[in-house]
Amino acid sequence: MIIAVGSQNPVKIEAVTQAFGKVFGKCQVIGVSVSSEVSEMPIGFDEIVAGAKNRAQKAIEELKADFGVGLEGGLEKTEIGVFLTGFVAVIDRNGIWGYGRGNGLLMPDGIIKEVERGKELGTVMNEIMKEDNVKQKGGAIGFFTNNLIPRPKAFEITTINALARFMKKEFY
Repeated sequence: MIIAVGSQNPVKIEAVTQAFGKVFGKCQVIGVSVSSEVSEMPIGFDEIVAGAKNRAQKAIEELKADFGVGLEGGLEKTEIGVFLTGFVAVIDRNGIWGYGRGNGLLMPDGIIKEVERGKELGTVMNEIMKEDNVKQKGGAIGFFTNNLIPRPKAFEITTINALARFMKKEFY
């Protein structure tokens, strides 16, 4: 079984590898560089979903895979604050979609102000953590949860949520 991931980020590839392995057994997971066609830092549920769907669709088409997977992180503004969340869209070769929504992490106002000034969250986190490529490691969620929920694990769980449709087809 070939799984095309619409990203070459090792965190996303690892999350998909773990999730699909748990659900379907051994799979070949390949990351492909595709555009999400949304902003680098998606804000709002609709933009996050659009980015994930675009990545999944482009990935499955490019590799003619059994499944295409798009993973997108972004920020959702609510009346209590701005939450960091993830979304995963999975499409199979028959055009059936599965979706998973990640947990929400309330973000500090100071970080949100930096994002609103035009910085990408990954850049802000790199500066705070004094590291490079934080989003290809534990991510903001890992930092704020003392790595109890590292970014790969968060995306793995969200991917499994998206795969529920394929595990329990009779209910969908």
